[in-house]
Amino acid sequence: MYTTNPRMPKLRAKAVKMVRQGNSVSSVARYFGYSKGAVSKWCRKMPVGGASEIPTQSSRPHHHPRELSEDKVEKIIAYKKKYNRCSDVIHRHLLNDGIEVSLNSVKRKLDEAGLIKKRSPWKRLHLSTVRPEALNPGDLVMVDTIHLMLDRKKRIYVYTLIDVYSRWCYALAVDRINTRKSIEFLKRAKALAGFKFNCIQSDNGSEFSQHFSERIKTIHRHSRVRKPNDNSYLERFNRTLQEECLDKLETDVRIFNRALPHYLEYYNTERLHMGIDFQTPISLIKCFQAIG
Repeated sequence: MYTTNPRMPKLRAKAVKMVRQGNSVSSVARYFGYSKGAVSKWCRKMPVGGASEIPTQSSRPHHHPRELSEDKVEKIIAYKKKYNRCSDVIHRHLLNDGIEVSLNSVKRKLDEAGLIKKRSPWKRLHLSTVRPEALNPGDLVMVDTIHLMLDRKKRIYVYTLIDVYSRWCYALAVDRINTRKSIEFLKRAKALAGFKFNCIQSDNGSEFSQHFSERIKTIHRHSRVRKPNDNSYLERFNRTLQEECLDKLETDVRIFNRALPHYLEYYNTERLHMGIDFQTPISLIKCFQAIG
């Protein structure tokens, strides 16, 4: 019953049908070239009402001499539900409790329980280009989104953008994020910036997908997965924006968008930045344009 022949399920059903039509098991076995015992087993497995196929059984063993005990499996699942951490952390908790189990076993049991979030088969792998040096305004522009929870099921988002050379920033609050919203946000930023965006860098969020890369008509590179330092300039701006502006307001898209233009005006024209030698982004851009 463990063959890989895709035609065997129908062949078994045909053999059983011939037996039920009055042919002997021996004659059917000779006709198909199988033993009488095999044909007899097929007859026992055929439902009373008949079927078009008798499926091939899996050759996978039901038990293994070194399989994990039920207590260990329950402990693995309990730690996952308690801490909601990755397999490596769960494995370390088990070792700290004196439970000897391999990391692969932990991963396998969590996978069997449906507790591992797998990479979507539809998500493309982004191969990043070489990161350019920010020698001029627009040479490297970073974009990101801030996620703010309203309740357990609802959240709002703030798109943020920073030019690494000048530290010029832009932000916009939205009620949802997707590729279309990302493209619209970038168009608004380009219209206000006063300089050309030569390279856009983002994380690997779905709002910055392959479709976004194709539509913006600008070089688009992705940061490395789980490497927030790749977007360090923007991560710092996100924190500053939250501390100096968003945290002081009610979490609402319209309220944010009324306050953001005033804050960004202050940030870009008045606020002195240590990273650019206590200058403002606008003064640095004007200085570059005057030299150019």
